[in-house]
Amino acid sequence: MWMLRIAIITFSLLSAVATPLCAWAHAFPDHSNPSVGSVITVSPAHVRIWFDGALEPIFSTLQVRNTSGQRVDQGDGHVDESDKTLLEGSLPPLSPGTYHVFWSVVARDGHRTEGDYTFTLH
Repeated sequence: MWMLRIAIITFSLLSAVATPLCAWAHAFPDHSNPSVGSVITVSPAHVRIWFDGALEPIFSTLQVRNTSGQRVDQGDGHVDESDKTLLEGSLPPLSPGTYHVFWSVVARDGHRTEGDYTFTLH
């Protein structure tokens, strides 16, 4: 019986220690500029997304497309050298319309996260 108790206690302690590590397995967006779903009146020069953890630059991408699906960003999406939580890309002057931002990042622990959002320029 004492072996069973020791096994239960050991399992409980290992579970408690391992659970927080699982929570750090992916990088998730913290905030962005332009913001998710925002309506703006001035064409932004960049799209910037800040994440809750450091990103692997070589595996992280950013694209912006118009409502026709045409890519409109400058093709220079990258992780900022001085802030490894920032994914950004340049934009030319945009015409009024809705734009779709697509991002894909790999966290420092190797886990990939992908997502997208829109913003509208009036």
